[in-house]
Amino acid sequence: NSVLWLLECNTWAKANLQREAEASGIAKDRLVFAPRTIIEAHLERHLHADLFLDTLPYNAHTTASDALFMDLPVLTCLGETFPARVAASLLQAIDFNELILKNLQQYEEKALLLAANPKELSRIKQQLISQQKTSHLFNSQKFARNLEALLLKLMIK
Repeated sequence: NSVLWLLECNTWAKANLQREAEASGIAKDRLVFAPRTIIEAHLERHLHADLFLDTLPYNAHTTASDALFMDLPVLTCLGETFPARVAASLLQAIDFNELILKNLQQYEEKALLLAANPKELSRIKQQLISQQKTSHLFNSQKFARNLEALLLKLMIK
């Protein structure tokens, strides 16, 4: 019952992906293309998903932050370059290392396990909600105060 949910931003890419899905025996309606929209509507979309599967070799950056902000668990595979480690950094910042896998085999196994086990996915989501309350990752006011204090300190020197 899963779908691949992508940004609809290129008509040729959309047509190519739909064609290749059907050529692989996958119904093209399992590819969901979401048009660009205002940030509030974009964030609200996350409420309709169960699990965010991150990409490799280039991780989600702001998109992973948006998902976590909306309490959507992000599953990632740790890469070797900066762009392949961003989602892992976000997950580490909220102390959620269990969603960071070291290789694609582990990543696939964990994705399948979570897809087949709604109770485990629910446990992870509840833990994510708890982590958000104590995490500094989304505490913008604290970040701003710390940055201001640092800038003032630099100006004084």
